[in-house]
Amino acid sequence: MTSSEDSPPEAPRWAAVVVNYNAGLALEACVASLLADTSAGGPPEVVVVDNASSDGSAERVEAGFPEVTVVRGSVNVGFARGNNRGVATTRAPIVAAINPDVEIRPGTARVLLERLDAEDDLGAIGPRVLNPDGTQYPSARVVPSTTDAVGHAVLGLLWPTNPFTRRYRRLDADHGTGHDVDWLSGSAIWLRRTAFDDAGGWDEGFFMYLEDMDLCTRLRERSWRVAYEPGASVLHTQGVSAAVHPYRTIVSHHRSAFRYVAKHWRGVRRLLLGPAAVLLAVRGLAELSARALRRATRPRPGRSLA
Repeated sequence: MTSSEDSPPEAPRWAAVVVNYNAGLALEACVASLLADTSAGGPPEVVVVDNASSDGSAERVEAGFPEVTVVRGSVNVGFARGNNRGVATTRAPIVAAINPDVEIRPGTARVLLERLDAEDDLGAIGPRVLNPDGTQYPSARVVPSTTDAVGHAVLGLLWPTNPFTRRYRRLDADHGTGHDVDWLSGSAIWLRRTAFDDAGGWDEGFFMYLEDMDLCTRLRERSWRVAYEPGASVLHTQGVSAAVHPYRTIVSHHRSAFRYVAKHWRGVRRLLLGPAAVLLAVRGLAELSARALRRATRPRPGRSLA
């Protein structure tokens, strides 16, 4: 007979996976906020997957939070593969993907887990995401139609509030009530493990960006619901890790966009993949050029523009 002392400890109600790449002090604030939210019956199991950071952020978490598991990588494998590594080390039935520049508000876990406990067909749920100035980030979105995708790609950089982008980002939607959505930002998303496994996990072919839209699309294809819940909220600084390599980030974004359409556009829409590749390449080059120009004309210490 196995004694209670020999029995494995009960799994926590939920786990959080944080994929880190040179997030600096933001990572510690993120981990502290996760451990502080005991509203779901105790703290979560927290796993930090470090993608070969060089800023000491992983070492500070190891020193300051001994209850946190830190999984080290020798190279930056990206968001999707890093999250899959983290999920594989956890045991909880609910696993959240949390960006290292996110801090969750107290009570968030209770609200989201209550929804997941009550709704068996709910595969993913996300909270209200707030910017540092208190405004709402459009984290709950629709998968854009072909027209809206093209309109957003063409006009989004110069006219962020154009009608196509507004529909895609649901800028005019009611964000004060909970409702089902097409997809949620991967900056803070709680996933039912059985649904996550059913969908096949994060697609590691996405290095960064749109892996969240892809996962939510696959969940819905398997009849799992995806929901937004404003009764829970997180603060998202945005872009802490991406700022380290902005040019790589831009390239990854556009590659991911093409991967998504190549994977999910079916029927007659596949005839548009060639034009889509050209449009994304031109858009990516335009964004890279604009970034380089801004950097070249930015005032530097000791440099006079007179």
